[in-house]
Amino acid sequence: MTAVLTLLTSPEPPRRPALSTREIEVMLAWFRSDSKVDAARSLFISIGTINTHLSRIRAKYLAVDRPATTKAALFARALQDGITRLGDW
Repeated sequence: MTAVLTLLTSPEPPRRPALSTREIEVMLAWFRSDSKVDAARSLFISIGTINTHLSRIRAKYLAVDRPATTKAALFARALQDGITRLGDW
């Protein structure tokens, strides 16, 4: 939890990766779901496709020196970048 709070309160403006519309859609579906399997079902895609999108998203964050290795860290990045808001959940 401390790591997530640190990510959210960082004084430097974050460098944003260029995520595709589909990557954002997959990421948000995963956040809404209990599992990747549930996210895949909701989007009518395979679990492999979910994993591919999430791997690419994480690689893009890593490329701008903002690693997000857990679901919580990726959620924090999405909040920082304005992809989602706490009020949406």
